[in-house]
Amino acid sequence: MGKTFVSYNNILSSLGFDSETVVENISKGISGLAKFDDASLLPEPFCASMISSEKVKNEFNKIGDASTFTKLEQMMLLSLKNVVDASKIPLNENVGVIISTTKGNIDVLEKDSNFPESRAYLSELGKTIQNFFGFKNEAIILSNACVSGILAISAAKRFISEGKYDHVFITSGDLVTKFILSGFNSFQALSAEPCKPYDKNRVGINLGEVAASVLVTSSEKNLPKEGFEILGDATCNDANHISGPSRTGEGLFRSVKSALKEANLNAKEIDYISAHGTATPFNDEMEAIAFSRLEMENVPLNSLKGYFGHTLGASGLLETIVGMHSMEKNILFSSKGFAELGVSKNINIIKTNTPKTLNTFLKTASGFGGCNTAVIFKKTNN
Repeated sequence: MGKTFVSYNNILSSLGFDSETVVENISKGISGLAKFDDASLLPEPFCASMISSEKVKNEFNKIGDASTFTKLEQMMLLSLKNVVDASKIPLNENVGVIISTTKGNIDVLEKDSNFPESRAYLSELGKTIQNFFGFKNEAIILSNACVSGILAISAAKRFISEGKYDHVFITSGDLVTKFILSGFNSFQALSAEPCKPYDKNRVGINLGEVAASVLVTSSEKNLPKEGFEILGDATCNDANHISGPSRTGEGLFRSVKSALKEANLNAKEIDYISAHGTATPFNDEMEAIAFSRLEMENVPLNSLKGYFGHTLGASGLLETIVGMHSMEKNILFSSKGFAELGVSKNINIIKTNTPKTLNTFLKTASGFGGCNTAVIFKKTNN
């Protein structure tokens, strides 16, 4: 089986419209979270990371007619175009495209939408992305709750390993909408203040919107300096509850264990964990238990939710890209919002930006329905 790499990448978020700007802001401790008091979205104030629709529209009008695309489509197309252009790869039959999202164009179902309700179908989102760029192959839709973004990398790796494609482009995105906010609010999970993953005084999650894109490729040529090899991946469903994770971290434990086995690494050879860290009691506790069971309690770990909020189906891909840039710079970024450990097991939360020689990192994600995904990356020699 040949090697597979994560190559060109782009992040479009409240912290910037390219990966370099976003990572620079994170390195300065800047968060994209803000407090909103918008009764049209939620009766009470909430904290979230949201992107100006006008800013997205103005940027998109440079490459197309924004009026014919939804906000999410504009975001995903802008993000993916950056990666497609950088790659210079002809979009022929050897190239695949994966769209990962949790709810897609859910906002078109609202009464004031200018788009037909049929636009809410994820298949329509796939067709829109495919047709804009002229991909020869149909877009593959991957929607598996909040592991979707990182699971897309795992799926791309397998398509390439099986010889179906030589290259796979991935774009991932989700919005903060009335529907999404009301759903999380019904769980009493939302916080009106910036989230504090793994912290003793955490009070809930923040939501965020983002579009993130990458190229997964079989070619080691022309990788950017932050390009990484995918060493191992695994997904496991703990089948515990429709929204609550396993109390023993079983699904996450098994997925990391399997990824380590494929990568032929032991737990102590992982230099850094980019964890899920939603700042809810059940999730944070589950992760701490799983990492303790894996004997990874000393591996430096952070959650990036304090910078972006929880960006749902895009979170895993977004956080992978930030992890790649972090590794390339040999800097561990602080887990924003963390002050005092608030889980039952010791885990090594990164409190301040820390220089460290880094070669491998583990990205994990967990989601509703009991899904858990783990992918291990290694620096290339570029």
